[in-house]
This record gives sequence, C-alpha cells and structure tokens, in this order.
Amino acid sequence: MRCAARTGAIAKRAARGAVVVLRGAGSRARARWYNRRVKKTKADNQPAQDPNAKRPVASNRRARHEYHITDTYDAGIALVGTEVKSVRLGRVNLQDAFAKVESGEVWLHNMHVAPYDQGSHWNVDPRRKRKLLLHRHEIERLRGQMEQKGYALVPLGVYLQRGYAKVELGLGQGKKLYDKRQDIARRDAEREQRREMSTRG
Repeated sequence: MRCAARTGAIAKRAARGAVVVLRGAGSRARARWYNRRVKKTKADNQPAQDPNAKRPVASNRRARHEYHITDTYDAGIALVGTEVKSVRLGRVNLQDAFAKVESGEVWLHNMHVAPYDQGSHWNVDPRRKRKLLLHRHEIERLRGQMEQKGYALVPLGVYLQRGYAKVELGLGQGKKLYDKRQDIARRDAEREQRREMSTRG
C-alpha cells in the first residue's frame, strides 16, 4: 500500500515536470515503472516532427531585391566533412554568391562557409566553388533559360532537410533601378500601414 502511494506521488510529480530521483528499497522496480509509464506518456504527448521539414540555415535577402525571380529549384550541394559541421552551425554567408552552368554541371561560386573550429588541417578554402546536385533535365532547362533569355542563377537560401544540406536556387532577371525604387516604396507603404493598424489596435 505504501509502495503504491509512493508510486502515485512520483507520477504526479513527473506530470508537473518535476525532476524525480528514485532512492531506497525497491528503487529499481520504481525506475522500471517510471521508464515504462511516465517517459512513454511524455513522448506520446510531444508533437511528431515532420522528417521532411526544412530547417533554414542562411538566406540571401539581397537576391529578391536585385532580381525578378521567375522560378526556383532545390539542389543538393557537395560538401566535405568540416563544411557540413559549419553549415549545421549556421556559419554560411550567401551575400556575394552566384551559380553558373559549366561543362554540363551547375557550380556555386563565392558562398562563404566559415572554417570549422576543430577542423584544423581538414578545413578547405571558405570560398571554393562547390558542385550543385540537380537532375540532367533541370540543368538543361537552366542552361537554355540563361543562354536564351539572359537569366541569372542566384542562391536564395541554404537549409537542412533529412540531415542533408541543400540550396534553394532562384532563376531570374536583374531589376532595373526604377523597379528597385518601386519595391522600396511598396515596402515602406506596407510598413507604415502595419504601424497604423498596430496603433489603432
């Protein structure tokens, strides 16, 4: 009876999120019960995470300001071990990065991946060109658009999906100066409208 009462008290404390320390006689049995019941209940109550969810690592905010993006592509990227660790830490900069089709392959230039602190001699050039992984028909379509219409291929962001680093590419045309001014004016107007609505609320 005493053991059952104590077990019930442990369950209530665990439900409130308290740290439970199991001591004394019968602690092994109570530990087995705790692992079977309480931990399983906590795991069941947690929302299931989507394995295909994208975790953003870096974004190129200037790209949409400088270009009219007409189409986007998701590409894998060939990285070495220390680069993967730096990407997972978010130490990526896309500010001056661009992509080109060369010899039937797509290459990403000028993306800065900071050297990994514990990488020592395994670290590579932070701005080396890196191969992007796309299907053959996607590469041919990109090459045709870039040659015929003069489109540019710019990286919009880097994200992690299922443990792999990927790049979101944008295919678009450079904006004229008046286009940029219109975008700035539109954003200022939207910002002012949101400010007015917040003050009224």
